[in-house]
Amino acid sequence: MERFGHAGDARQPVVLTIPGLNNSGPDHWQTLWENGRGDCQRVDLGSWASPNRNAWVTRLDAAIRQADGPVILAAHSLGCLAVAWWGALQSQAYGWPVTGALLVAPPDCDRMETPETIGGFGPTPRTPLPFPSILVASRNDPYIFFERAHSVGKNWGSQFVDAGHSGHINADSGLGAWGFGQALLERLIDNAQEQASAVRQMRPAMPMARLDRQSNSLHMTS
Repeated sequence: MERFGHAGDARQPVVLTIPGLNNSGPDHWQTLWENGRGDCQRVDLGSWASPNRNAWVTRLDAAIRQADGPVILAAHSLGCLAVAWWGALQSQAYGWPVTGALLVAPPDCDRMETPETIGGFGPTPRTPLPFPSILVASRNDPYIFFERAHSVGKNWGSQFVDAGHSGHINADSGLGAWGFGQALLERLIDNAQEQASAVRQMRPAMPMARLDRQSNSLHMTS
């Protein structure tokens, strides 16, 4: 894959959506994004009901390598852990081919009561991700404590976004196409395009700005 941003390169970022356990149904924001946007496509990780960490990471890696252009990942729940493990196990240069990731509601796979179906994804990687990322967490997510989500985001080097009381930030949360999440995604897309422009002009790009310079978080009401 030729590096994004070379002279004459007009490719746009490809958004790969990565569901969690049991896949994402028709009312999930990932599905609605795929149906309503022209830049989103789902990664078929297989074995949705009985996920295997290595198999998921392998399938994710194949999807990233097959993408024609820069890649932005939009992951939900256990899909976030697949992204984190991909980042820990692969040796991509910072920001290429994955130029950014939106990580929504990662579960805590390190708790003693973690179900066996997702326990194989623990321990949660502590390695900083090799691309800019935004982690979105809810204050009443049944699968992770809010403070724990903040710590995970810090380990991954992610900008942290407070989603208020939004449950697991899924179809049951009643978010529809989740315009707030799409705004965060657009921020990552804009950053990827700015990086490409910098490459064309042979100058360093400015790092992605803080979402909130004072608290490093945004707030959304449920």
